[in-house]
Amino acid sequence: MHEARTLAGKIWDQHVIRPLGGHIDLLAIDRILLHERTGGVALKSLDEAGRRVAAPAQVFATMDHIVDTFPGRTDDTLMPTGRAFLEATRDGARRHGITLFDLNDPGQGIVHVISPEQAIVLPGLSLVCPDSHTCTQGAFGALAWGIGSTEAEHALATMAVRVARPLDMRITIDGVLSTGIGAKDVALHIIRHLGSGGAKGHIIEFTGSAVRKMDMEARMTLCNMATELAAFSAIIAPDDTSFDYLAGRAYAPRGALWDDALALWRTLATDESATFAAEHRFDAGDVVPMITWGTSPQQAIPIDTRVPAITALGPDDSRTAYDNAIAYMGVTPGSDLTTLAIDAAFIGSCTNSRISDLRRAAALLKGRRVAVGVKAICVPGSTQVKRAAEAEGLDRIFIDAGFEWREAGCSMCFFAGGESFGARQRVVSSTNRNFESRQGPGTRTHIASPETVAASAVAGHIADPRLLEILP
Repeated sequence: MHEARTLAGKIWDQHVIRPLGGHIDLLAIDRILLHERTGGVALKSLDEAGRRVAAPAQVFATMDHIVDTFPGRTDDTLMPTGRAFLEATRDGARRHGITLFDLNDPGQGIVHVISPEQAIVLPGLSLVCPDSHTCTQGAFGALAWGIGSTEAEHALATMAVRVARPLDMRITIDGVLSTGIGAKDVALHIIRHLGSGGAKGHIIEFTGSAVRKMDMEARMTLCNMATELAAFSAIIAPDDTSFDYLAGRAYAPRGALWDDALALWRTLATDESATFAAEHRFDAGDVVPMITWGTSPQQAIPIDTRVPAITALGPDDSRTAYDNAIAYMGVTPGSDLTTLAIDAAFIGSCTNSRISDLRRAAALLKGRRVAVGVKAICVPGSTQVKRAAEAEGLDRIFIDAGFEWREAGCSMCFFAGGESFGARQRVVSSTNRNFESRQGPGTRTHIASPETVAASAVAGHIADPRLLEILP
């Protein structure tokens, strides 16, 4: 009788080339994703070492991190050295024969948005990218994780990486989400309870009735935020929702190959009697709109509660970290965040820039205007998302409301692209990280769902989206 195994364990075992001892394995890699901030560096290092990309057809690159997102953009980015990164990636892709989604390519966009759009990620595959939020793609039942530039160079040359086997963690989310509550709220709810190191050394399998009811874009948001739990990666068992999403996309199997793949994918599930190193359960009915008050996703609270005192936090929250967060964010213990005026609102990033995110935000913005003095920006996650939104008229809703409507890219998720918010400005953002100066030197970032960002932009202060929904 075979030992019962987890889904992640099964996929891992299928990719082991050789055990190296000490829980370290040499794993075969099926897909490699690159972006211009690190991809060009890895390709150049490969050239300098006199090596070639082992399987060019399995490597895909995009321009997303340091491109500017203004209409009419060119290689002349806001980052002083940005052009060099773009040119290095473009030249490297050409020399090695890998697929590149360049600035003007209809497939261009944020790497973790375009890979699912193109069906580059598929159930059961191993996929790596030099980006910490690669776990987003585990939503399709793939083993996907972030690596460093040196590891990327090794993977490009060998289609293999040396990696320590993580432990398994299962997070079960049952129940029904209330109207207007999304995967971003669920993720922040979980991180608040488990802490920013709560899944360190683990791969999380998200399961439960609430997860099964999520569409693929919500599942991607949930897996994306596993990085903020310090997880190695995250995964969700593939099902008909996954298969329907992938069918017919550019790199999906077709014809008889699709039928064969589907038969295999339907076997990808955790065995009923498999055990996990850690288990956690959450009730979806307990989740309300969430927002961060501090400088870590774990410093999040329901939007209708108050900034906690240090005594209300868990043992992992140090006095120093708490005091630093309070001081940097300019908040007061016991205060109501919804009284805080905001300077800016940002909708975008690999977490919340897909068409469903934009639809939900636009539904709240329709017929309303951004408050005076608030800079509001919406950056679609890909050119495909941008075109789909424009076909539906969502761009007009954003523009008429007072939002800037941009080209696809990472944009102001972080300010390495050269654009930033100002020092001490308060921003409500749909991004995934809010450490000090993430969106600009001295910028104060509150992470929330696209709905909360939209509601706050209209109100001019941090706002509960449930209240905006009932206004005329």
